[in-house]
Amino acid sequence: MTIRVLLADDQALLRSAFRVLVDSEPDMEVVGEASDGAEAVQLAKEQRADVVLMDIRMPGTDGLAATRLISADPSLAQVRVVILTTFEVDDYVVQSLRAGASGFLGKGSEPDELLNAIRVAAGGEALLSPAATKGLIARFLAQGDTGDEDAGPVRSERLAALTVREREVLVQVAAGHSNDEIAERLEVSPLTVKTHVNRAMAKLGARDRAQLVVIAYESGLVRPRVE
Repeated sequence: MTIRVLLADDQALLRSAFRVLVDSEPDMEVVGEASDGAEAVQLAKEQRADVVLMDIRMPGTDGLAATRLISADPSLAQVRVVILTTFEVDDYVVQSLRAGASGFLGKGSEPDELLNAIRVAAGGEALLSPAATKGLIARFLAQGDTGDEDAGPVRSERLAALTVREREVLVQVAAGHSNDEIAERLEVSPLTVKTHVNRAMAKLGARDRAQLVVIAYESGLVRPRVE
């Protein structure tokens, strides 16, 4: 199955570079280019995109607002958003994950990392690599400014619906471990881990693993370590 990729960036030169890279792969194709968030949302619908590579800073409707619109639209439930940003990220990254993005990647990443990010997102997983992602999420949440004072208590109550094993799996997910790694750590099968992850997502109303990570931190189940 060919992965349909939409490029959203206000810099035409970057879009051209990404297009060449993506179209060079036999299992993916660029189905559209957008120069702002509003256009990205529209093209995601029209072109039936699987993955949107979304620049977070664009004129007009920015990447954060566009991600929220895509995540809130039931007709776009299959669309996964990967935020592209500079390494010097800010709290917009955490906000974008909470808004429904499947992860984020630095624009200075290697080509193989970008292509892997597309495949990971298209497969329904969350891009929690490179390892810097976990540290950045933890750092911003450690600042105590999540943008929603009621989010922590509400999600703490929702955690009560999880089984002991689902909580254990959630802790491992928050650490950025893959299903195979979690299976090895908990001495269960990867399929069992996947089942627990899916149930936790359903109970917590999380779109994907990226949101599970944020919920784990916001609820206090996992405490960020400040270096």
